[in-house]
Amino acid sequence: MSMTARQLSRVHRGPRTSVFGPPSRTVALHPTDLDIADGESIGIIGESGSGKSTLIRLLLALDTPTTGTVAVDGTNVDFTGSAASLHWLRRRTGLVFQDPYASLDPRMSVGRIIGEPLWALDIPGDRRARVREVLEDVGLDAAMAERYPHEFSGGQRQRIALARALVHRPSILIGDEPLSALDVTVRAQILEQLAELRERDGLTLVLVSHDIGVVQSLCDSVAVMSEGRIVERGATADVLHHPAQEYTRRLLAAIPTISPERD
Repeated sequence: MSMTARQLSRVHRGPRTSVFGPPSRTVALHPTDLDIADGESIGIIGESGSGKSTLIRLLLALDTPTTGTVAVDGTNVDFTGSAASLHWLRRRTGLVFQDPYASLDPRMSVGRIIGEPLWALDIPGDRRARVREVLEDVGLDAAMAERYPHEFSGGQRQRIALARALVHRPSILIGDEPLSALDVTVRAQILEQLAELRERDGLTLVLVSHDIGVVQSLCDSVAVMSEGRIVERGATADVLHHPAQEYTRRLLAAIPTISPERD
């Protein structure tokens, strides 16, 4: 499933700096065009505050743009409509947040947490069976549906968050730094799981990440953001190994590397 943004921007208004002066303005995202093809996997990288999360929130209609449009498979998103009018978009998209524990209600069982989109979006079928199925898809035992978030490790909680994002069978999966809170071993396991699920289900993947290794592993293309603008876009190998923009070169040069040990 494809996604298109045209002249998408977000300006936040602040308090007045003087009695007669205009309100202050902070530009979180300058007018931006973005095309994501059906089945594409795109990584969005950049420094903190570069506009990555703002762009994601606008694509998902979790915020209202100052200007511009978003379309999914040619259908325009109505940012002024009711929550119910956006159910079609919620059915087509899934979101995984950075902190798995903060995004899971500790008072709810894992089964209720994962199944919540099925009830909220009125998805037909055997919902409990679907919860058990998606738990196994992400490498967890179906019996874990009766347990609570505090009973799981960080990696398991992120698998639960992934299951919730996938339970309603979205066509577009969006991750906002979904692996940054995990250790290296668990990150590698979930990377492998994501790659398998993407291949099996033909998901379109949009991944915000500071981790260039994650982007290399999962993404066909990369968009580099700086100060609310996309400054470079291209195939992952081209952008990471032969960046055209000075900003991209500086960004990649700032990534720490471990030198090999010498005898």
